[in-house]
Amino acid sequence: MYSVKSILSGIALAATLLTPVAASAAEGFATANVNMRSGPSTRYPAVVVIPVGAPIEIHGCLADANWCDVSFARGRGWVSGTYVQAEYQSNRVYVAPRYYRPLGIPTVTFELGNYWDRNYRNRDFYRDREYWRGGQGRYDRDRDRDRDRPRFDRDRDQDRDRDRNRDQVERERDRVERDRFRIEQDRNQIERDRNRDRDRERFERQRERDRQRFDDNNNGASDRDRDRERDRRRFDRDGDGNRDRPQFERRDNDRRDNDRRDNERRDNERRDNDRRDNQRQENQRQDNDRRDNDRQNMERRDNDRRGTNGLNEDRRNDRRERRACDVNDPSCVL
Repeated sequence: MYSVKSILSGIALAATLLTPVAASAAEGFATANVNMRSGPSTRYPAVVVIPVGAPIEIHGCLADANWCDVSFARGRGWVSGTYVQAEYQSNRVYVAPRYYRPLGIPTVTFELGNYWDRNYRNRDFYRDREYWRGGQGRYDRDRDRDRDRPRFDRDRDQDRDRDRNRDQVERERDRVERDRFRIEQDRNQIERDRNRDRDRERFERQRERDRQRFDDNNNGASDRDRDRERDRRRFDRDGDGNRDRPQFERRDNDRRDNDRRDNERRDNERRDNDRRDNQRQENQRQDNDRRDNDRQNMERRDNDRRGTNGLNEDRRNDRRERRACDVNDPSCVL
């Protein structure tokens, strides 16, 4: 026959396994240096001290008590909701039952055996799990026994717990500082790599510009350089500088003479072109002056002709008037 205790333990275990698990944990923050404990009560052993402001993940909370199952520093445990805040509508609020649903925090249950088997097998208090599973009667007995213990032993245990918690806080602070230093080093390395890439791109652009400039400068003299290089290779291949040096120097002199003649021819052509341009401009100016003079003379003759025609017309009118007067008029002059 199974005992009532084993049956109740099986029912609690089944309820824990059937409890729905959230798809993703909610983000939260510790509001003080608070103990993360191995169960939803201050009577359970402390696992680690969570520093104030440290981020934690909330996996679920109890429906009948404001205790939440959280993760911190690769560990798992329980923290009172009065020391945990979460983001809700751009504000931080303390985790309370009325915020469970808006924050997406599921309601969970606690079963010591299953929870400790999954999280605390390497802890010292795991071997005493049957002791911690005793319930409220065990706490009453322990309280009476502690009342009877010497005060010195209780103070010593409290000092030991306080030192252990202080060491845990120091270790967590050191770990946070190491992580911050490593992040800063990674950021500096990324910045150095970015600057190095920028310098490499600038160097490539400058080298490309220099190569283009060099090619542009050498395009005009490519033929002469090719001839000079061919002569130099022939001179080096023969190995007798005294024999080929006069020929080499003669070719250089011929090349210089050709260049000088080319320059003189270009200068003569430029002067001839300038002279022809000046002569053409002078002829055009003389033609323009001659046409202007001819036009002025024609206008003057036209004006003179119009003046003479007007005088003759006046004379003819006067004769007609004299011819038309009465013969008996003494003033009429024929």
